[in-house]
Amino acid sequence: MRPIRKLRISTKGLIVLKKILARLLLLSAMVCAGAAMAASVDVNQATEAELDSIKGVGPALSGKIMAERQKAPFKDWTDFINRTKGMGPSAAKRFSEQGMTVGGTAYTDAAGEASNKSTNKKTQATPAKSAQPTHPPAQ
Repeated sequence: MRPIRKLRISTKGLIVLKKILARLLLLSAMVCAGAAMAASVDVNQATEAELDSIKGVGPALSGKIMAERQKAPFKDWTDFINRTKGMGPSAAKRFSEQGMTVGGTAYTDAAGEASNKSTNKKTQATPAKSAQPTHPPAQ
């Protein structure tokens, strides 16, 4: 039988190994932090504090969201945009990019177009007054 050789590790090798382990630990911490930041916040289930955690949503807007949600849950992004005063398609897109969802669904441009169409229907419902002179033209 052959004798077992002792494993020799140099000091330099230990330093390199420690650096590799430290980088792996840092990388795993960054991945976990990224996953926590990208966690979705559903407007139908979130608390006011969770809504406030989204950049751009302050106490005033989260209060409006909570008040509207008490009346009825939001059906989709179009319903959310139409019922929440101060909310528009561009804000919805920003909030969705930060993890906000409605019914577990992220915002799409199709939802923004649908909310714009419903807004346009409201404005089209009232006919515009024709521009007629109030007095006959001078001759």
